[in-house]
Formats: sequence, C-alpha cells, structure tokens
Amino acid sequence: MTAGEDIAMRRKKLRYRAWHRGTREMDLVLGPFADMHAPLMDNAGLDRLEALMSEEDPPLLTWVMGQVAPPDHIDREFLAKVIADHHARLAK
Repeated sequence: MTAGEDIAMRRKKLRYRAWHRGTREMDLVLGPFADMHAPLMDNAGLDRLEALMSEEDPPLLTWVMGQVAPPDHIDREFLAKVIADHHARLAK
C-alpha cells in the first residue's frame, strides 16, 4: 500500500466514523464536515479531526452548541471550523 492509499483509507475511515458516532446530533455535525473537508485534508488535518472525534458526544455537542466552553486540551481553532461549517449548513 502506498502513502496515497494509506491517507485515502484514513480519510474514508474518518468519514465513516463521523457519520456513525452514536448520537444523531453529532452525526449531523461531523458527518457533513468530514464529507466536505476530509478529502482535502493532509495527515495533520486528519490528526486534528481524529482528536476532536475522540471526544465523547455529550460534551462535544455542548461545545458545538455554545452551551459550555471546551476544556483547554481541545483544539479550539479546529472546533471553530467545525462549528462554522455546521452553522453555514443550517443557514441554507
């Protein structure tokens, strides 16, 4: 398997995981984000997505909804991109 195949498989797996989180609300936030952005991400971007997706759904949803500030270990810049993407889809 080449490096290109490795990253393609990683993107595919992350897109699948984004749509099969366990809660429909987070599926609808992360699934479309991953569909749109993962195919263009390099390994560093995929690392950021994977790190965010490693968080549990209930707190992640409160951060996305702006109900609770995320803890310090969260990549806030990347989370802001996910939130902006979600809000842009809602506005359509």
